[in-house]
Amino acid sequence: MDTPQRGLPAHLVDFVHALRDHHVDVGPGETVDAAAVMAELDLLRREQLREGLAAALLRRSGQRQTFDALFELWFPLGQGAALGEVALPYADDGSVDVDALRDLLAELLAGGDTAALAELARAVVDGLGALGPGRGPAAGGSGGQGRDGQGRGGADQPSGFSSYQALNRVKPETLLARVLAELRARRQEEAADSPFAEEVARRETRARIADFRRMVQAETTRRGSEIRGREAAARTGVRRQAEQTDFLSAGADTLADLRRRVAPLGRHLATRLAARRRRAHRGAIDMRRTLRRSMSTGGVPVNLVHRRPRPGRPELVLLCDVSGSVAGFSHFTMMLVQALREQFSRIRIFCFVDGCVEVTDLFTPGADLGGILTEVHSRRGLVAWSGHSDYGRAFDRFAERWPDAVTSRTALLVLGDARTNHQDPGLGVLAAVVGKARHAHWLNPEPQRQWGTGDSAAPEYARVLPMHECRTAAQLAGVVGGLLPV
Repeated sequence: MDTPQRGLPAHLVDFVHALRDHHVDVGPGETVDAAAVMAELDLLRREQLREGLAAALLRRSGQRQTFDALFELWFPLGQGAALGEVALPYADDGSVDVDALRDLLAELLAGGDTAALAELARAVVDGLGALGPGRGPAAGGSGGQGRDGQGRGGADQPSGFSSYQALNRVKPETLLARVLAELRARRQEEAADSPFAEEVARRETRARIADFRRMVQAETTRRGSEIRGREAAARTGVRRQAEQTDFLSAGADTLADLRRRVAPLGRHLATRLAARRRRAHRGAIDMRRTLRRSMSTGGVPVNLVHRRPRPGRPELVLLCDVSGSVAGFSHFTMMLVQALREQFSRIRIFCFVDGCVEVTDLFTPGADLGGILTEVHSRRGLVAWSGHSDYGRAFDRFAERWPDAVTSRTALLVLGDARTNHQDPGLGVLAAVVGKARHAHWLNPEPQRQWGTGDSAAPEYARVLPMHECRTAAQLAGVVGGLLPV
Protein backbone atom coordinates (compact mmCIF):
# COMPACT_ATOMS: atom_id res chain seq x y z
CA MET A 1 0.00 0.00 0.00
CA ASP A 2 1.19 3.50 -0.76
CA THR A 3 2.24 5.69 2.14
CA PRO A 4 0.52 9.07 2.48
CA GLN A 5 3.88 10.83 2.11
CA ARG A 6 4.15 9.80 -1.53
CA GLY A 7 1.26 12.00 -2.52
CA LEU A 8 -1.32 11.95 -5.26
CA PRO A 9 1.09 12.23 -8.24
CA ALA A 10 2.93 9.08 -7.18
CA HIS A 11 -0.41 7.32 -6.68
CA LEU A 12 -1.42 8.23 -10.24
CA VAL A 13 1.92 6.93 -11.58
CA ASP A 14 1.36 3.62 -9.77
CA PHE A 15 -2.10 3.42 -11.34
CA VAL A 16 -0.61 4.02 -14.79
CA HIS A 17 1.97 1.28 -14.18
CA ALA A 18 -0.83 -1.12 -13.27
CA LEU A 19 -2.62 -0.28 -16.53
CA ARG A 20 0.57 -0.95 -18.49
CA ASP A 21 1.05 -4.27 -16.69
CA HIS A 22 -2.41 -5.22 -17.99
CA HIS A 23 -1.52 -4.28 -21.59
CA VAL A 24 -3.29 -0.92 -21.63
CA ASP A 25 -0.95 1.37 -23.57
CA VAL A 26 -0.54 4.59 -21.62
CA GLY A 27 2.19 7.01 -22.58
CA PRO A 28 3.71 10.04 -20.84
CA GLY A 29 1.33 12.37 -22.67
CA GLU A 30 -1.74 10.54 -21.44
CA THR A 31 -0.31 10.51 -17.91
CA VAL A 32 0.18 14.27 -17.99
CA ASP A 33 -3.39 14.70 -19.25
CA ALA A 34 -4.68 12.50 -16.42
CA ALA A 35 -2.81 14.64 -13.88
CA ALA A 36 -4.42 17.75 -15.36
CA VAL A 37 -7.83 16.10 -15.07
CA MET A 38 -7.26 15.28 -11.41
CA ALA A 39 -6.20 18.86 -10.75
CA GLU A 40 -9.48 20.19 -12.14
CA LEU A 41 -12.00 17.66 -10.75
CA ASP A 42 -13.40 17.32 -7.27
CA LEU A 43 -11.82 14.07 -6.09
CA LEU A 44 -14.82 13.39 -3.85
CA ARG A 45 -16.97 13.00 -6.97
CA ARG A 46 -15.74 9.53 -7.71
CA GLU A 47 -17.73 8.82 -10.86
CA GLN A 48 -16.57 12.09 -12.42
CA LEU A 49 -12.98 11.15 -11.57
CA ARG A 50 -13.47 7.72 -13.16
CA GLU A 51 -14.82 9.16 -16.42
CA GLY A 52 -12.21 11.92 -16.53
CA LEU A 53 -9.29 9.51 -16.11
CA ALA A 54 -10.80 7.10 -18.64
CA ALA A 55 -11.09 9.90 -21.20
CA ALA A 56 -7.48 10.91 -20.62
CA LEU A 57 -5.84 7.47 -20.44
CA LEU A 58 -7.73 5.15 -22.81
CA ARG A 59 -7.07 5.29 -26.54
CA ARG A 60 -8.92 2.30 -28.00
CA SER A 61 -11.99 0.19 -27.38
CA GLY A 62 -11.90 -2.99 -25.34
CA GLN A 63 -9.85 -1.51 -22.49
CA ARG A 64 -12.62 -0.08 -20.35
CA GLN A 65 -13.36 -3.24 -18.38
CA THR A 66 -9.71 -3.54 -17.33
CA PHE A 67 -9.58 0.16 -16.50
CA ASP A 68 -12.69 -0.03 -14.30
CA ALA A 69 -11.37 -3.04 -12.39
CA LEU A 70 -8.05 -1.35 -11.66
CA PHE A 71 -9.77 1.94 -10.81
CA GLU A 72 -11.72 0.12 -8.08
CA LEU A 73 -8.42 -0.98 -6.56
CA TRP A 74 -6.50 2.30 -6.80
CA PHE A 75 -9.46 4.61 -6.06
CA PRO A 76 -11.73 2.49 -3.82
CA LEU A 77 -15.06 3.67 -2.53
CA GLY A 78 -13.83 3.14 1.03
CA GLN A 79 -11.86 0.84 3.27
CA GLY A 80 -12.92 -1.89 5.63
CA ALA A 81 -16.42 -3.25 6.09
CA ALA A 82 -19.50 -1.81 4.42
CA LEU A 83 -21.33 0.91 6.35
CA GLY A 84 -24.40 1.49 4.20
CA GLU A 85 -28.09 1.81 4.85
CA VAL A 86 -28.74 -1.75 3.63
CA ALA A 87 -27.87 -4.19 6.43
CA LEU A 88 -27.81 -7.97 6.48
CA PRO A 89 -30.59 -9.77 8.38
CA TYR A 90 -29.34 -11.92 11.26
CA ALA A 91 -30.84 -14.93 13.03
CA ASP A 92 -31.11 -15.32 16.80
CA ASP A 93 -27.81 -17.22 16.98
CA GLY A 94 -25.94 -14.30 15.43
CA SER A 95 -25.44 -15.89 12.00
CA VAL A 96 -26.67 -14.38 8.75
CA ASP A 97 -30.25 -15.34 7.96
CA VAL A 98 -29.73 -16.46 4.36
CA ASP A 99 -33.44 -16.96 3.64
CA ALA A 100 -34.27 -13.42 4.78
CA LEU A 101 -31.27 -12.15 2.81
CA ARG A 102 -32.58 -13.81 -0.36
CA ASP A 103 -35.98 -12.20 0.23
CA LEU A 104 -34.30 -8.81 0.53
CA LEU A 105 -32.26 -9.40 -2.60
CA ALA A 106 -35.35 -10.44 -4.58
CA GLU A 107 -37.12 -7.26 -3.46
CA LEU A 108 -34.20 -5.07 -4.56
CA LEU A 109 -33.89 -6.89 -7.88
CA ALA A 110 -37.56 -6.32 -8.58
CA GLY A 111 -37.26 -2.64 -7.66
CA GLY A 112 -34.12 -2.12 -9.73
CA ASP A 113 -32.44 0.11 -7.14
CA THR A 114 -28.81 -0.05 -8.31
CA ALA A 115 -27.42 1.89 -5.36
CA ALA A 116 -29.16 -0.37 -2.84
CA LEU A 117 -27.94 -3.47 -4.72
CA ALA A 118 -24.37 -2.16 -4.56
CA GLU A 119 -24.67 -1.62 -0.80
CA LEU A 120 -26.12 -5.09 -0.35
CA ALA A 121 -23.29 -6.59 -2.41
CA ARG A 122 -20.73 -4.98 -0.11
CA ALA A 123 -22.60 -6.27 2.95
CA VAL A 124 -22.85 -9.78 1.47
CA VAL A 125 -19.09 -9.95 0.88
CA ASP A 126 -18.37 -8.73 4.40
CA GLY A 127 -20.93 -11.07 5.97
CA LEU A 128 -20.62 -14.24 3.88
CA GLY A 129 -17.41 -14.00 1.88
CA ALA A 130 -14.77 -13.80 4.61
CA LEU A 131 -12.23 -16.63 4.85
CA GLY A 132 -10.07 -17.67 7.77
CA PRO A 133 -10.28 -19.04 11.33
CA GLY A 134 -13.73 -18.75 12.83
CA ARG A 135 -15.10 -17.29 9.58
CA GLY A 136 -17.48 -18.34 6.86
CA PRO A 137 -20.18 -20.98 6.71
CA ALA A 138 -18.02 -23.73 8.15
CA ALA A 139 -17.87 -21.86 11.42
CA GLY A 140 -21.60 -21.18 11.44
CA GLY A 141 -21.10 -17.46 11.24
CA SER A 142 -19.69 -14.77 9.04
CA GLY A 143 -16.78 -12.43 8.91
CA GLY A 144 -18.75 -9.20 9.07
CA GLN A 145 -20.29 -7.15 11.78
CA GLY A 146 -23.14 -8.39 13.92
CA ARG A 147 -26.43 -6.61 14.54
CA ASP A 148 -24.72 -4.71 17.36
CA GLY A 149 -22.06 -3.41 14.98
CA GLN A 150 -19.28 -5.37 16.70
CA GLY A 151 -17.09 -7.76 14.81
CA ARG A 152 -17.62 -11.45 15.47
CA GLY A 153 -15.09 -14.23 15.58
CA GLY A 154 -12.97 -12.79 18.39
CA ALA A 155 -9.60 -11.36 17.47
CA ASP A 156 -9.41 -13.44 14.30
CA GLN A 157 -9.17 -11.40 11.14
CA PRO A 158 -10.20 -12.81 7.75
CA SER A 159 -7.35 -14.15 5.65
CA GLY A 160 -9.21 -13.22 2.48
CA PHE A 161 -12.58 -12.94 0.80
CA SER A 162 -14.26 -15.28 -1.68
CA SER A 163 -16.92 -14.15 -4.12
CA TYR A 164 -17.67 -17.80 -4.89
CA GLN A 165 -18.40 -18.50 -1.23
CA ALA A 166 -20.66 -15.48 -0.91
CA LEU A 167 -22.56 -16.07 -4.14
CA ASN A 168 -22.89 -19.78 -3.45
CA ARG A 169 -24.72 -18.97 -0.22
CA VAL A 170 -27.06 -16.40 -1.78
CA LYS A 171 -27.56 -18.07 -5.21
CA PRO A 172 -28.97 -14.95 -6.92
CA GLU A 173 -29.51 -16.75 -10.23
CA THR A 174 -32.21 -18.93 -8.60
CA LEU A 175 -34.28 -15.84 -7.78
CA LEU A 176 -35.33 -15.20 -11.39
CA ALA A 177 -38.76 -16.85 -11.12
CA ARG A 178 -39.49 -15.14 -7.78
CA VAL A 179 -38.59 -11.70 -9.12
CA LEU A 180 -40.68 -12.23 -12.27
CA ALA A 181 -43.64 -13.26 -10.12
CA GLU A 182 -43.22 -10.08 -8.07
CA LEU A 183 -43.15 -7.98 -11.23
CA ARG A 184 -46.31 -9.68 -12.51
CA ALA A 185 -48.06 -8.93 -9.23
CA ARG A 186 -47.11 -5.26 -9.56
CA ARG A 187 -48.66 -5.17 -13.04
CA GLN A 188 -51.99 -6.73 -12.03
CA GLU A 189 -53.82 -3.45 -12.56
CA GLU A 190 -53.09 -3.65 -16.29
CA ALA A 191 -55.78 -5.24 -18.46
CA ALA A 192 -53.42 -7.59 -20.27
CA ASP A 193 -49.79 -8.54 -19.90
CA SER A 194 -48.23 -9.07 -23.32
CA PRO A 195 -45.57 -11.73 -24.02
CA PHE A 196 -43.30 -8.89 -25.13
CA ALA A 197 -43.49 -7.23 -21.70
CA GLU A 198 -42.82 -10.59 -20.05
CA GLU A 199 -39.69 -11.13 -22.15
CA VAL A 200 -38.45 -7.59 -21.45
CA ALA A 201 -38.88 -8.16 -17.72
CA ARG A 202 -37.05 -11.49 -17.94
CA ARG A 203 -34.07 -9.95 -19.71
CA GLU A 204 -33.93 -6.97 -17.37
CA THR A 205 -33.97 -9.27 -14.35
CA ARG A 206 -31.20 -11.43 -15.74
CA ALA A 207 -29.14 -8.30 -16.40
CA ARG A 208 -29.69 -7.09 -12.81
CA ILE A 209 -28.66 -10.48 -11.43
CA ALA A 210 -25.51 -10.40 -13.57
CA ASP A 211 -24.79 -6.86 -12.36
CA PHE A 212 -25.18 -7.97 -8.73
CA ARG A 213 -22.74 -10.83 -9.29
CA ARG A 214 -20.22 -8.38 -10.75
CA MET A 215 -20.73 -6.06 -7.77
CA VAL A 216 -19.95 -8.92 -5.38
CA GLN A 217 -16.85 -9.89 -7.36
CA ALA A 218 -15.61 -6.29 -7.47
CA GLU A 219 -16.14 -5.87 -3.71
CA THR A 220 -14.32 -9.15 -3.08
CA THR A 221 -11.34 -7.87 -5.03
CA ARG A 222 -11.40 -4.56 -3.13
CA ARG A 223 -11.49 -6.21 0.29
CA GLY A 224 -8.83 -8.70 -0.74
CA SER A 225 -6.54 -5.88 -1.84
CA GLU A 226 -6.60 -4.48 1.71
CA ILE A 227 -5.14 -7.77 2.93
CA ARG A 228 -2.84 -8.81 0.08
CA GLY A 229 -2.03 -5.41 -1.41
CA ARG A 230 -3.25 -3.76 -4.59
CA GLU A 231 -0.54 -5.24 -6.82
CA ALA A 232 -1.28 -8.84 -5.78
CA ALA A 233 -5.03 -8.28 -6.14
CA ALA A 234 -4.51 -6.77 -9.58
CA ARG A 235 -2.46 -9.76 -10.74
CA THR A 236 -5.04 -12.35 -9.69
CA GLY A 237 -8.34 -10.49 -9.48
CA VAL A 238 -8.41 -8.34 -12.62
CA ARG A 239 -9.61 -10.12 -15.70
CA ARG A 240 -7.33 -10.00 -18.72
CA GLN A 241 -8.41 -8.26 -21.88
CA ALA A 242 -9.89 -10.65 -24.43
CA GLU A 243 -6.91 -10.37 -26.79
CA GLN A 244 -4.54 -11.21 -23.91
CA THR A 245 -6.44 -14.32 -22.76
CA ASP A 246 -4.98 -17.72 -23.62
CA PHE A 247 -7.02 -19.48 -26.29
CA LEU A 248 -6.86 -22.78 -24.42
CA SER A 249 -8.34 -21.28 -21.24
CA ALA A 250 -10.79 -18.82 -22.82
CA GLY A 251 -14.44 -19.23 -21.94
CA ALA A 252 -17.39 -18.92 -24.28
CA ASP A 253 -17.89 -15.23 -23.47
CA THR A 254 -14.23 -14.44 -24.20
CA LEU A 255 -14.32 -16.30 -27.52
CA ALA A 256 -17.51 -14.44 -28.44
CA ASP A 257 -15.76 -11.16 -27.62
CA LEU A 258 -12.82 -12.19 -29.80
CA ARG A 259 -15.15 -12.94 -32.69
CA ARG A 260 -16.45 -9.39 -32.45
CA ARG A 261 -12.89 -8.10 -32.67
CA VAL A 262 -11.96 -10.07 -35.79
CA ALA A 263 -13.09 -7.44 -38.30
CA PRO A 264 -11.18 -4.44 -36.85
CA LEU A 265 -8.11 -6.59 -36.22
CA GLY A 266 -8.28 -7.90 -39.78
CA ARG A 267 -8.50 -4.36 -41.16
CA HIS A 268 -5.45 -3.38 -39.12
CA LEU A 269 -3.42 -6.32 -40.40
CA ALA A 270 -4.60 -5.73 -43.96
CA THR A 271 -3.35 -2.15 -43.76
CA ARG A 272 0.04 -3.36 -42.54
CA LEU A 273 0.31 -5.96 -45.30
CA ALA A 274 -0.70 -3.42 -47.95
CA ALA A 275 1.96 -1.02 -46.66
CA ARG A 276 4.59 -3.76 -46.79
CA ARG A 277 3.54 -4.55 -50.34
CA ARG A 278 3.88 -0.90 -51.36
CA ARG A 279 7.34 -0.70 -49.83
CA ALA A 280 8.31 -3.87 -51.66
CA HIS A 281 7.15 -2.72 -55.09
CA ARG A 282 10.69 -3.15 -56.39
CA GLY A 283 12.55 -6.42 -56.40
CA ALA A 284 16.13 -7.20 -55.39
CA ILE A 285 19.06 -5.36 -56.97
CA ASP A 286 20.09 -6.76 -60.36
CA MET A 287 23.88 -6.64 -59.98
CA ARG A 288 24.60 -7.52 -63.60
CA ARG A 289 22.49 -4.72 -65.08
CA THR A 290 23.60 -2.28 -62.36
CA LEU A 291 27.29 -2.83 -63.14
CA ARG A 292 26.63 -2.58 -66.87
CA ARG A 293 24.89 0.78 -66.38
CA SER A 294 27.72 2.01 -64.12
CA MET A 295 30.20 1.92 -67.04
CA SER A 296 29.07 5.44 -68.01
CA THR A 297 30.07 6.72 -64.53
CA GLY A 298 33.49 5.07 -64.39
CA GLY A 299 32.27 1.93 -62.66
CA VAL A 300 30.49 3.75 -59.85
CA PRO A 301 26.97 2.24 -59.43
CA VAL A 302 25.11 5.55 -59.14
CA ASN A 303 21.82 4.24 -60.50
CA LEU A 304 20.69 0.90 -59.11
CA VAL A 305 18.71 -1.46 -61.30
CA HIS A 306 16.15 -3.71 -59.59
CA ARG A 307 14.71 -6.97 -60.75
CA ARG A 308 11.02 -6.97 -61.44
CA PRO A 309 9.05 -8.46 -58.52
CA ARG A 310 6.86 -11.48 -59.09
CA PRO A 311 3.45 -10.28 -60.24
CA GLY A 312 0.27 -11.07 -58.39
CA ARG A 313 -0.59 -11.78 -54.80
CA PRO A 314 0.35 -15.02 -53.04
CA GLU A 315 -1.98 -17.90 -52.27
CA LEU A 316 -2.72 -19.02 -48.73
CA VAL A 317 -3.62 -22.50 -47.45
CA LEU A 318 -4.71 -23.14 -43.85
CA LEU A 319 -4.58 -26.62 -42.37
CA CYS A 320 -6.42 -26.44 -39.03
CA ASP A 321 -6.86 -28.85 -36.13
CA VAL A 322 -10.42 -28.29 -34.84
CA SER A 323 -10.50 -30.91 -32.08
CA GLY A 324 -11.09 -30.18 -28.41
CA SER A 325 -9.93 -26.91 -26.90
CA VAL A 326 -7.81 -26.11 -29.96
CA ALA A 327 -11.01 -25.47 -31.91
CA GLY A 328 -11.40 -21.96 -30.48
CA PHE A 329 -7.88 -21.02 -31.55
CA SER A 330 -8.32 -22.47 -35.05
CA HIS A 331 -11.74 -20.86 -35.46
CA PHE A 332 -10.45 -17.41 -34.54
CA THR A 333 -7.45 -17.78 -36.86
CA MET A 334 -9.64 -18.87 -39.75
CA MET A 335 -11.90 -15.87 -39.23
CA LEU A 336 -8.88 -13.56 -39.01
CA VAL A 337 -7.44 -14.89 -42.24
CA GLN A 338 -10.84 -14.58 -43.90
CA ALA A 339 -10.81 -10.90 -42.94
CA LEU A 340 -7.50 -10.65 -44.87
CA ARG A 341 -8.84 -12.33 -48.01
CA GLU A 342 -8.33 -9.23 -50.16
CA GLN A 343 -4.58 -9.49 -49.57
CA PHE A 344 -4.33 -12.90 -51.28
CA SER A 345 -5.16 -14.13 -54.72
CA ARG A 346 -6.71 -17.28 -53.24
CA ILE A 347 -7.40 -18.73 -49.80
CA ARG A 348 -8.17 -22.38 -49.14
CA ILE A 349 -9.07 -23.66 -45.66
CA PHE A 350 -8.88 -27.31 -44.58
CA CYS A 351 -9.92 -28.69 -41.18
CA PHE A 352 -9.00 -32.01 -39.61
CA VAL A 353 -9.42 -34.19 -36.55
CA ASP A 354 -8.47 -37.68 -37.69
CA GLY A 355 -9.94 -37.02 -41.13
CA CYS A 356 -9.62 -33.93 -43.32
CA VAL A 357 -12.21 -31.80 -45.15
CA GLU A 358 -12.14 -28.56 -47.11
CA VAL A 359 -14.34 -25.80 -45.68
CA THR A 360 -13.37 -22.90 -47.94
CA ASP A 361 -16.95 -22.57 -49.19
CA LEU A 362 -18.18 -21.71 -45.66
CA PHE A 363 -16.03 -18.57 -45.42
CA THR A 364 -17.87 -16.45 -47.98
CA PRO A 365 -18.31 -12.66 -47.70
CA GLY A 366 -21.21 -11.88 -45.41
CA ALA A 367 -21.34 -15.36 -43.89
CA ASP A 368 -22.37 -15.78 -40.26
CA LEU A 369 -18.93 -16.35 -38.78
CA GLY A 370 -20.38 -17.17 -35.35
CA GLY A 371 -22.01 -20.36 -36.65
CA ILE A 372 -19.28 -21.52 -38.99
CA LEU A 373 -17.62 -23.81 -36.46
CA THR A 374 -20.85 -25.75 -36.05
CA GLU A 375 -21.02 -26.23 -39.82
CA VAL A 376 -17.37 -27.32 -39.87
CA HIS A 377 -17.96 -30.07 -37.31
CA SER A 378 -20.95 -31.35 -39.27
CA ARG A 379 -18.86 -31.98 -42.39
CA ARG A 380 -18.65 -35.61 -43.35
CA GLY A 381 -15.07 -36.86 -43.34
CA LEU A 382 -13.79 -34.59 -40.57
CA VAL A 383 -13.95 -37.50 -38.12
CA ALA A 384 -12.86 -40.65 -39.89
CA TRP A 385 -12.01 -43.02 -37.09
CA SER A 386 -11.83 -42.34 -33.33
CA GLY A 387 -12.68 -38.64 -33.10
CA HIS A 388 -9.33 -37.86 -31.47
CA SER A 389 -6.54 -35.87 -33.10
CA ASP A 390 -4.49 -37.99 -35.49
CA TYR A 391 -2.12 -35.69 -37.35
CA GLY A 392 -0.47 -38.43 -39.39
CA ARG A 393 -3.77 -39.78 -40.72
CA ALA A 394 -5.03 -36.23 -41.41
CA PHE A 395 -1.87 -35.27 -43.30
CA ASP A 396 -2.11 -38.46 -45.37
CA ARG A 397 -5.72 -37.64 -46.21
CA PHE A 398 -4.83 -34.08 -47.19
CA ALA A 399 -1.95 -35.09 -49.44
CA GLU A 400 -4.00 -37.84 -51.07
CA ARG A 401 -7.19 -35.88 -51.81
CA TRP A 402 -5.72 -32.44 -52.60
CA PRO A 403 -2.25 -33.04 -54.07
CA ASP A 404 -2.30 -29.72 -55.96
CA ALA A 405 -3.51 -27.51 -53.08
CA VAL A 406 0.05 -26.44 -52.17
CA THR A 407 2.26 -25.02 -54.93
CA SER A 408 5.36 -22.87 -55.23
CA ARG A 409 3.15 -19.74 -54.83
CA THR A 410 1.46 -20.99 -51.65
CA ALA A 411 1.96 -19.82 -48.09
CA LEU A 412 1.03 -22.75 -45.81
CA LEU A 413 -0.10 -22.25 -42.20
CA VAL A 414 -0.66 -25.30 -39.99
CA LEU A 415 -2.73 -24.63 -36.84
CA GLY A 416 -2.71 -27.03 -33.91
CA ASP A 417 -1.17 -28.07 -30.60
CA ALA A 418 0.80 -30.93 -32.23
CA ARG A 419 -0.58 -33.46 -29.73
CA THR A 420 -0.86 -36.69 -31.69
CA ASN A 421 -2.36 -39.00 -29.01
CA HIS A 422 0.79 -41.10 -29.48
CA GLN A 423 -0.11 -41.84 -33.11
CA ASP A 424 2.21 -41.66 -36.12
CA PRO A 425 2.96 -37.93 -36.60
CA GLY A 426 3.26 -38.30 -40.38
CA LEU A 427 6.51 -36.33 -40.61
CA GLY A 428 7.37 -37.64 -44.07
CA VAL A 429 4.04 -36.62 -45.62
CA LEU A 430 4.19 -33.19 -43.99
CA ALA A 431 7.76 -32.65 -45.14
CA ALA A 432 6.71 -33.43 -48.74
CA VAL A 433 3.87 -30.90 -48.55
CA VAL A 434 6.08 -28.25 -46.95
CA GLY A 435 8.72 -28.82 -49.65
CA LYS A 436 6.27 -27.67 -52.32
CA ALA A 437 5.24 -24.47 -50.51
CA ARG A 438 6.74 -21.02 -50.92
CA HIS A 439 6.43 -20.42 -47.16
CA ALA A 440 5.32 -22.78 -44.39
CA HIS A 441 4.79 -22.11 -40.68
CA TRP A 442 3.13 -23.86 -37.75
CA LEU A 443 1.11 -21.83 -35.22
CA ASN A 444 0.83 -23.53 -31.83
CA PRO A 445 -1.52 -22.21 -29.06
CA GLU A 446 0.33 -24.07 -26.30
CA PRO A 447 3.12 -22.43 -24.26
CA GLN A 448 6.51 -23.31 -25.66
CA ARG A 449 7.58 -24.83 -22.34
CA GLN A 450 4.96 -27.57 -22.88
CA TRP A 451 6.17 -28.54 -26.33
CA GLY A 452 7.46 -32.11 -26.27
CA THR A 453 5.67 -33.07 -23.04
CA GLY A 454 3.25 -35.99 -22.98
CA ASP A 455 1.99 -36.79 -26.47
CA SER A 456 3.23 -33.52 -27.98
CA ALA A 457 5.26 -34.00 -31.17
CA ALA A 458 6.01 -30.28 -31.45
CA PRO A 459 9.82 -30.66 -31.43
CA GLU A 460 9.64 -33.20 -34.28
CA TYR A 461 7.33 -30.97 -36.34
CA ALA A 462 9.53 -27.95 -35.60
CA ARG A 463 12.35 -29.71 -37.48
CA VAL A 464 10.13 -29.86 -40.57
CA LEU A 465 8.81 -26.27 -40.52
CA PRO A 466 9.16 -23.25 -38.18
CA MET A 467 6.82 -23.41 -35.19
CA HIS A 468 5.56 -20.27 -33.43
CA GLU A 469 3.83 -19.87 -30.07
CA CYS A 470 0.42 -18.18 -30.48
CA ARG A 471 -1.30 -18.32 -27.10
CA THR A 472 -3.36 -15.10 -27.33
CA ALA A 473 -5.11 -13.07 -30.00
CA ALA A 474 -2.57 -10.26 -29.63
CA GLN A 475 0.31 -12.71 -30.05
CA LEU A 476 -1.42 -14.35 -33.01
CA ALA A 477 -1.94 -11.00 -34.76
CA GLY A 478 1.74 -10.15 -34.34
CA VAL A 479 2.88 -13.54 -35.68
CA VAL A 480 0.44 -13.53 -38.62
CA GLY A 481 1.29 -9.95 -39.52
CA GLY A 482 4.99 -10.77 -39.54
CA LEU A 483 4.82 -14.12 -41.35
CA LEU A 484 2.35 -13.63 -44.19
CA PRO A 485 4.16 -12.96 -47.46
CA VAL A 486 3.67 -9.88 -49.59
